[in-house]
Amino acid sequence: MNIVVAAGLLITILTAIPVAMQLRRHPRGLVILFFAEMWERFSYYGMRGLLIFYLTQHFLLDDAAAQGRYGAYTSLVYLLPLIGGYLADRFLGARKAIGFGAILLVAGHLTMAYEGHPATQTLTYQGATYDFVAEGRQSARSVRLKLPDGLHDYAPAPGGGIEIKGLPAAAPLPSLLPAGSYSFGVRDRDETALNVMYLALSLIVVGVGFLKSNISSIVGALYPQGDPRRDGGFTLFYYGINLGSFWSAIGCAWLGQSVGWWAGFGLAGVGMTAGFLAFVLGRKTLEGKGEPPDPVALTKLLFGPIDTEKLIYLLALPSVGLVWLLIGRPPLVGWMLGAGSIGVLAYIGWFMWKRCTPIEAQRLGLALVLIVSSVVFWTLFEQAGSSLNQFAERNTDLSVGFGQSMTAAQAQSFNPGVILIGAPIFAALWAWLGTRGKDLNPVVKFGLALVQVGLGFFVLVWGASMHDRAYQVPLVFLAVAYLLHTTGELCLSPVGLSQMTKLSPVAVVSTMMAVWFLALSWAQWLGGMVAQLTASETVGGQVLDPAAALATYVGVFQAIGAWAVGIGVVMLAVSPWLSRWAHGASDTKPLA
Repeated sequence: MNIVVAAGLLITILTAIPVAMQLRRHPRGLVILFFAEMWERFSYYGMRGLLIFYLTQHFLLDDAAAQGRYGAYTSLVYLLPLIGGYLADRFLGARKAIGFGAILLVAGHLTMAYEGHPATQTLTYQGATYDFVAEGRQSARSVRLKLPDGLHDYAPAPGGGIEIKGLPAAAPLPSLLPAGSYSFGVRDRDETALNVMYLALSLIVVGVGFLKSNISSIVGALYPQGDPRRDGGFTLFYYGINLGSFWSAIGCAWLGQSVGWWAGFGLAGVGMTAGFLAFVLGRKTLEGKGEPPDPVALTKLLFGPIDTEKLIYLLALPSVGLVWLLIGRPPLVGWMLGAGSIGVLAYIGWFMWKRCTPIEAQRLGLALVLIVSSVVFWTLFEQAGSSLNQFAERNTDLSVGFGQSMTAAQAQSFNPGVILIGAPIFAALWAWLGTRGKDLNPVVKFGLALVQVGLGFFVLVWGASMHDRAYQVPLVFLAVAYLLHTTGELCLSPVGLSQMTKLSPVAVVSTMMAVWFLALSWAQWLGGMVAQLTASETVGGQVLDPAAALATYVGVFQAIGAWAVGIGVVMLAVSPWLSRWAHGASDTKPLA
């Protein structure tokens, strides 16, 4: 058995027992939501771990283009819940929105399994063009230049340019090509397969829009106000998310490298199908939570004889086409993100002014402060799928001992693996502190999260000073960086989800959940811009100069780490003042 799989099984078995024991103390509906979200996250993170490599190695997009499209896609994934949350609040109810979103997700993930044929990298010198031959995927990829006498390795030349190894005397080009004397190009890019991929991503985006914020809002609805189990419930729910993420990083990444892109993406589609079935079969345990508010009255008021529910489903289909256009045009996503932010902030501002008491308005104000600070955290944390994923492939020694190595995308399992171990501990910690009235206020938790994500990047800067001759950093430094990012995540993400349900009036709970994911959308878009700062020249999807790539990573990681730590310290300093805005809503009460 592969050592990575064996370690995964051990972690799962050791953590599943305490999680099962804690789940017994929570509403039965949490179990169904736990498994539904677990499989949905299996599909999403399994696909996400492969996506940046699929773009750069299969379609041969350069780093900047691939990171831009990756950022556009992930930004839209978290922007669309703004609309899905509103539609659930006003018309569909959370349960129906989740079911419809799951159907779109199944279709999208299964469509990703169509890959077409790979593009070919070319080198042009003095009017003659030569092909590169690529074999393998992710960190197992090798690229060599094809000449009439056979295949040749290459390397960056001192002072710039490229050096071709093992050329015979009669070779059609010299062994040393100075910078500027040649050019790289791409031919035979499968535009049909590229557009099918955009369609698949579009179905996933719209599906997540209907599902993501609404499933979290049902979790919050299972608990009465002041119930000390709420934060623990969200943390256990978070465990389910990361159980799916953990095994998708191991399984989908392995299949994607060892068998083919189609196999890794196809397994993600199977996982989403399982999530849909879990939700449908267990919907009765939700005890009526998430049902439509008053669909009959709203239908008559707005659309006369037209069935509002069916109209929403029909309008969702052309929205898939709109998303398809946006994914290939990242700047337009930024404009759409800005417009959506202005609209939702205007609505929340109107609601605070017209519909809230002064105390409710201050609570919503605190929720917005937490949301803004989370943008900084997620911008850096979500480098995992882009720049950190490529850092693992290009500048990390992925050996795990006993003569075995993990794939670059399998390094994504570090984050959910730590959560599998840490989530029950944090859930018990928050409950223990809460029942004694000693829980840390949410502003402190957010400040600690920012400090930890910044320190994680400093660990990578430290590790870069210990690189080997291939300019690869020992794997332990990447693991420690993910450890710090994950403990920061446990201080912020499940707590933030819980705070949205505590601080928001009932009428806008799903909308505020959507605003929470809007912050994630901003973070993904900004994260794409940060990732583009780490872009390196590639040949056939493989970095040309590992030394230059490592130097670039060190500069970017050092800068963003300093910003995160600084903002986190400011959050800790102002926490005594900001925490008063909660007016007790963030406090927990002992169980009777």
